[in-house]
Amino acid sequence: MGISVSNLACERGSTRILEGVDFDVPDGQALILRGPNGAGKTTLLRCLAGLTPPAGGTLTHDTDDVAYAAHADGLKAQLTAGENLRFWARVYGSGDIAPAADAFRLHDLVDRPAQYLSAGQKRRLALARLTLTNRPIWCLDEPTVSLDAQNVGRFADAVRAHMAGGGVALIATHIDLGLDTARVLDISQFTASADGTEHDPFLDEALS
Repeated sequence: MGISVSNLACERGSTRILEGVDFDVPDGQALILRGPNGAGKTTLLRCLAGLTPPAGGTLTHDTDDVAYAAHADGLKAQLTAGENLRFWARVYGSGDIAPAADAFRLHDLVDRPAQYLSAGQKRRLALARLTLTNRPIWCLDEPTVSLDAQNVGRFADAVRAHMAGGGVALIATHIDLGLDTARVLDISQFTASADGTEHDPFLDEALS
């Protein structure tokens, strides 16, 4: 399946943010999105996830195949961590929540109401939802916010497992996740106000 984008244009409200976006991400691969604040990383991910309609160009994937994780954790505060996971498992037709809890070390927190979790624990719980979606494309906007180094590593392991199963990940982040095969795309060249200077959109170096 993978994901392919051709001459994509994206708007925020009535303002054109990105135009001429082109890239392909095959099955089992990840693409890291880089660019300064305001360059349009969030806008692009929302467009790929079907939350904002494209203003032009083509997308080859079905947006129903996308799991989107944004800045907000999206938790039900009155539910426990385990109840949140079970709720998402029912929504996405998944079964056992144990693999999700294992991936993000949540077993000790399953009986704790989400409102009493720390910022880092809430983020781990929100990311655990990804493993329950059964969706092949992950679009992730600064997913490691509030995570310590150890849990950044656990998140990276979850992405590797997703890729090993043929999944695709597009991740807007400024940190090195250690995903050796991931390509890096600087989207600032696609901003609607860019000067049009042509250069290779993929940075030469892989993440180490």
